Formats: sequence, C-alpha cells, structure tokens
Amino acid sequence: MQKHHYLAAATLLGLAVAIGGCARDPQKRSVSELAVSGTKSMLRADADMQTVLNKLAGLDGKAIEKTAPPEARQQPTLADAVKGVLTDDKRSTDPQTLVPGVTTREVTIPGAAGNLPATVYTPAGSGPHPVVLYFHGGGWVIADRTVYDAGARGLAKQADAVVVSVDYRRAPEYKFPAAHDDALAAYKWLTTHAQSLQGDPQRLALAGESAGGNLAVATAIAARDAGLPAPRHILAVYPVAQADTHTASYEKYADAMPLNRPMMLWFVDQISRTPADVQDPRISLVKANLRGLAPVTLINAEIDPLRDDGAQLQQALVQAGVSVERKVYEGVTHEFFGAAAVVEKAQQAQAYAGQRLKADLTAR
Repeated sequence: MQKHHYLAAATLLGLAVAIGGCARDPQKRSVSELAVSGTKSMLRADADMQTVLNKLAGLDGKAIEKTAPPEARQQPTLADAVKGVLTDDKRSTDPQTLVPGVTTREVTIPGAAGNLPATVYTPAGSGPHPVVLYFHGGGWVIADRTVYDAGARGLAKQADAVVVSVDYRRAPEYKFPAAHDDALAAYKWLTTHAQSLQGDPQRLALAGESAGGNLAVATAIAARDAGLPAPRHILAVYPVAQADTHTASYEKYADAMPLNRPMMLWFVDQISRTPADVQDPRISLVKANLRGLAPVTLINAEIDPLRDDGAQLQQALVQAGVSVERKVYEGVTHEFFGAAAVVEKAQQAQAYAGQRLKADLTAR
C-alpha cells in the first residue's frame, strides 16, 4: 500500500487519527475477534442474524483491511456463512431449491472496455418480462456476481422480472471510474437488447447492494445525462452515498461485522487515484444532481456503518423532488439482504423490494 495515498484518503474522509487507523495495522482485531468482542453492534443482532455472524466468525477469515486485494477476494463471505447455517440445519444449499421457479444462464455484455460476464435470472412464464440490471457489492474491490447470487435471484422471484447481474471491473486493477463506466455501458446495451433476454425494453430498472447500490443510482444519473431511456425504478440496498466516516452510524458501528470503518477506508484506498475521486458525485451521490430520477427505494440495515448514508441520500432525493421510500431493518447487519434463506428480515426486505419494483414495472 502507498502510505501517503492512504493518508490522503483518510484525511479526505475526516479521520483525525489516520496513522493509528492504518488499514494494515497489525494490532487491529481479526474478524473472528470482532465477532466475540461484545460490541454494541453484535449485541443488537436478531438471533437468526447472530447465528450467521457466528458462522462467519467460525470460518476464521482474515480481516479484509489487513490483506492485499487478491487475498481479500478469497476470504469467507456472508454467503458462505449462510451456506454453513443451512448445512448445519440439514437443509439444501441448492439455489434452485431455495428459490424455485427461477432459471439462470450465463451471458456476456459489452462493458466500457471489453465484455463483462453476467448471469441472467429468468422467472417463470413466457414473458416478455420487465428487466432489472443488478450490480453486486464488495466495495468495488472484492466479491462478484456469484457471491451476490441470492440477492439477485430473490429479486427475480419477488419482482417477477428478469434480473441481469453483471460483473464490472474492480479496483485496484481498474481504478475509479472503471466500475461506473462499465455499469453505464451495460445499461446502454440493455436498452436495446432486453428482448434477447425475454425482456421488455420499455420496462427497465436498476438495482444493487452496497457499492452496487451506489452504481445503481449513479447509473440512473449517467443515463439521464446521456439521454438514454430512463429506468422506471431504482433500488439501492445499503448504498455508499457519501464520503464522511464520522456519521452517527459510522461512529456507533465502527467495528461491526461484516462491514466496518477500516474496511471502508481500505476500499477507498483501492479504488481512488486521488482524494478528489471520493468527492466525485458518482461516489458521493449526495452531491450529485438527482433531479428527474425515477422513483427510488432505499433499504438499510440498522447495524451498519452505511445506515446514515441511506438517510442522507433520502434527504438529497427529497430535496431534488424525487419520489423515494426508505426502510431500515432493525437487528440485522450489512449484507443481510442476500441471507433470506436463514434470516427473516432478509425475507421481508426482498419481498418489500419486489413489491416496490413491481409497482413501477408492471404497467405497460
């Protein structure tokens, strides 16, 4: 890591103790240590969410902020923990069993600098179906569409829509704005090729989780500015929406699982070339021109440093005259949305997201 680069990013994000909080500080606790540290965030988790967190801790992965990106991408995920809980309960881990009636196929989609792999989730019925372009999370650095399979698959079922989950270029191999450029390119392609996916090009939506939630909103803005057909709805699940890590939720859940402040600073360091990148309105969405966007649904977890990002984005959208609805789910953490197989609040959130998408996508 270039230490001066990290310190610049940390200063930008308002950390008064950047040196002491260095992402590679060997004194920082591991994921498993955080899980059993008795922090306020862990004590507030619902029993089913805590079971998943305990399973994640038992997988004994390294703290992301202590690793290089290739190693970080190999660490256990919340999706792995969900599979572990299912196995412990002697339940099937087969996605088609967990979410019946949704079929998948692999395709490639043109990105801004080459083809991108994507998974197409198709609900039952002959179509044409509405189409949701979905972006996975992982801080623009780790994870991919396979890690976030459960969220995309659940949306296909709940919204009765084709969901196209696309892998964008990740940092640090491809710095900002590579992921954002790929997201816009994928959406542009979809506006003219939805029919090839049994989809209706007149009924499109954007969705994503975490960094992908940021991409969903940023892509809607970019599509508007490029004169592309507008999506009918935007779903952003615990999106990154601003650059200050001293919000109330960042302070309260600074050491939460599976996302914490040191991880966010590490993500920032990987994705940005200069401190100015993090202030770009494509990342700091609250600074963007949000006028004229389609209706937005925001979903947040209470036990999440990004909880207040959602509140700030909601306020900015309201001030811009955009229709927006936001729900905060108590007792769950960042990444809960894809844990519907074992976490009740995730089931509720997926059903809510599906209802919100359906409301704007079903009308011809």
